[in-house]
Amino acid sequence: MPTIRDLADRLWNGDITTADYHPVGWRHPEAEEIAEGVLFYKGIASANTIDTGDGLVMLDTGAVNDTRPLHEQVRRWRPDAPLRAAVFSHHHVDHIFGVGPFEQEAEERRWPRPLVYGHELLEWHFARYQRTHGWNTAINRRQFAIDAPHFSWPQQYRLPDVTYTRRLTFRQGSLTFELRHTRGETEDATWTWIPERKLLAPGDLFIWAVPNAGNPQKVQRYCSEWAAGLREMASLGAELLLPGHGLPIFGAGRIRQALLDTAELLESIEAQVLALMNTGCTLDRVLHEVQLPAHLLEKPYLRPVYDDPQFLVRNVWRLYGGWYDGEPDNLLPAPRAEQAREWVALAGGLDRVLERAAALRAEGNLRLACHLVEYAVIAEPGSRAAHDLRAEIYAARAALQPSSMARNILNHAALASRQGKRDLAGDY
Repeated sequence: MPTIRDLADRLWNGDITTADYHPVGWRHPEAEEIAEGVLFYKGIASANTIDTGDGLVMLDTGAVNDTRPLHEQVRRWRPDAPLRAAVFSHHHVDHIFGVGPFEQEAEERRWPRPLVYGHELLEWHFARYQRTHGWNTAINRRQFAIDAPHFSWPQQYRLPDVTYTRRLTFRQGSLTFELRHTRGETEDATWTWIPERKLLAPGDLFIWAVPNAGNPQKVQRYCSEWAAGLREMASLGAELLLPGHGLPIFGAGRIRQALLDTAELLESIEAQVLALMNTGCTLDRVLHEVQLPAHLLEKPYLRPVYDDPQFLVRNVWRLYGGWYDGEPDNLLPAPRAEQAREWVALAGGLDRVLERAAALRAEGNLRLACHLVEYAVIAEPGSRAAHDLRAEIYAARAALQPSSMARNILNHAALASRQGKRDLAGDY
C-alpha cells in the first residue's frame, strides 16, 4: 500500500484525482506517522495526534464510527502517552466524537482528564443540533444518500472545557498551539498553528475540494472572511498542512499555493455576486451570470467533487440579500401543489407534461425536464407513470454531477420516486 506522503504527492501532480480519493468518502484503513510525532488518521474527516513530549494533543477527533478505531490506532502508536488535550476545529459531527475512550482511560489509569478546546460558539451549535434533531436527520439522509429509515442524527455532545473568542494559545510539552478563529464553513471555525513544527491544521477551511461554502440544506457560510483566514494562514510559512478532509500537503510552496488559490476562488465568487446584486438584479440572473474561474476549478485541490460552485453563489446571496429572490410572484406564493395543478391543466393534462418531460430528457435538457416532471408528481402524487419518469430523469441528471452533494440529493429524489414518494426523509 502506498504511504500517505506518496498518495499526497500523486494527488497534487494529478496522477490520481479526488474523484477516486474523495476527501469525504475515501478512508485510509490505518493511521500513519507522516512526520516525527504526527499521527494522521483519515476517517470521514481527518483526526491528527501530536506527540508533544509530555503527552498527546489531538487536532479533531473523528466521527462516532471512528471513536474506537482511532483510539486503537493511537494506542498502537503511543501505548502509554496520556491524551492531554483535544482541539475541536468546529461543531460538525465528523470531527468531535473521539475523546470518550481517552477520558475513560484517564479515569482508569488515574491520569488528568483531557481538556477540550474550541471556539465559544461550539456550545450554541451543539444546542442548535439538539433543537433541530429531526431536521438534521432528514437533510443528512439526503446529503449523504443514506437509505436507512432508522438513521438518526446524534443528540449528545462533548462540550469544550476551554473556549475563546478570537485567539487562544496554550503550551503542552515542547509545543505551542495557537488557536485562531475565522468564520468560514461555520461560525465557530478554529484553525491551529504549531510554530515549532511549522504545522498548520485548518480544519474544514481546506478540504481538497471547492470549499463547502454553499451546501443547500445547511446554515450560513462566510466566503470573504474564509478567504481572509486562508490568506493569513498562507503568510505563516507552514511546511505541513493537515486538512479537515483529504490528504496532507507537504512543502511550504504547495501549501501557500493551495491556500491562496482557494482564497481567490471564494473572493471571485463573492465579488461577482455582489457586483450583480448592486445592480438590483434577481437571484435568477445572479445564478446564471456569475462566471466561475475555470483556471482554479481545474486545480487538483479545487475540483467540485463535494459542494457545487453554484451553491456558493446562493449562499453569498443569502448572506447579503436574505431569502427573497427578487421575483414578485414568489414573495407571497400560492402553495406549490396548487401551482402545479394549474400548470399541468394549462399544458393539457398529465400525459402531455410527461410526454414533454420525456422529450426534454431525450434531448439532453435534464435541467428543464426536472422542472416539468416535478410539477407532474406534485400535481398527481399517485401517478406511477409520473414517478417512474421522475426517477429516470433525476437518476440521469445525478450521474452527470461531479459534486457528490448534488449527486446524492438528486439520487435521493430518484430513489424516493421508485417508492412512490417525492422524498424519503420528509413527510411527502
